[in-house]
Amino acid sequence: MSQPDLARTLREARPVAPAELRERVRLVAAQASTPRRQLVTWRRAVVFAVVVGAAVAAGVIATRPSHHTVTAQEAAIAKARAGIDSLGAMAPAHVSALSPSFAPTPSAKRIQNYSASLDLRVPTSTAVSNDTQRAIAIANSLGGYLAFVNVDAGGKSGYAEIRLRIPTVHVQEAVRRLSALGRVVSENVRIQDLQAGVNSTDRLIARLQQRLATLRSQPQTTLVQRQIAALTSQIERLQRGRSNTVRSAHYATVALSLSTPPSKTPKPHHPGPLHGLGTAFRWIGIGAVYGLAVGAPFLALAAAIWFAVRAIRRRREDSLLSRP
Repeated sequence: MSQPDLARTLREARPVAPAELRERVRLVAAQASTPRRQLVTWRRAVVFAVVVGAAVAAGVIATRPSHHTVTAQEAAIAKARAGIDSLGAMAPAHVSALSPSFAPTPSAKRIQNYSASLDLRVPTSTAVSNDTQRAIAIANSLGGYLAFVNVDAGGKSGYAEIRLRIPTVHVQEAVRRLSALGRVVSENVRIQDLQAGVNSTDRLIARLQQRLATLRSQPQTTLVQRQIAALTSQIERLQRGRSNTVRSAHYATVALSLSTPPSKTPKPHHPGPLHGLGTAFRWIGIGAVYGLAVGAPFLALAAAIWFAVRAIRRRREDSLLSRP
């Protein structure tokens, strides 16, 4: 018997299941349902809880304020305050920090360059404008004049920069009256002695005048006349410089600054004890949204493949059961 005949004989001799047995298998397959896999189990719940707990703990630790940094800042502030207190303790008892009469008395026997500055705080921009006019009036009443002014009082806040020239003999009175225009924030006085320079100029002029007198007693040659002209020009230049110095020292410079209080800055918000927990949950939510946005196409594709495989498997089972 050839091989094809043997194969045909074996196929014809294949046992055929009775119809009764096929019907029983079909009923058993229809009644038997494949147990569904549980998506949520206690193991998965424990793993998810551990992951969430670790993320929350990491967020709390990362967002918790550093007590060491706060302590360092407080120490720096305390040190600065201690330094200010020590400076206050070193100041003489008879000197007031913001005294209206802080300006020392100018010398009546020496030529000095006297300058003072005042920084005053006034309540409104209207007060800035009004006090500017009062300051100019005070200078005029004491024999002084306005040298420079810059006023900006158009809004809720305002400022003014004023430079006054006051006779040196009245500078203390001027500072006292100007200090009453507002609250004194800062003050400064600068005194530069010019007497030594003026004395040196006087001695130089005297020597040049003696030399000039000697040249004038000599025969008036062309060379001598040139020397006389040069000495005369030098003496006149020195005398003009001396006169300007003395005239400038007759007036003291008073710089006055008027300004409204600065706008209050909002106090910094200090996070509460649950700030770290809220921040951790917020970042977890953001990560979940990003993960869902990125992984949704892959999840949909995986679900489609799973349903297709399941449908093909069922069709194969039905085909096998329906085959005679």
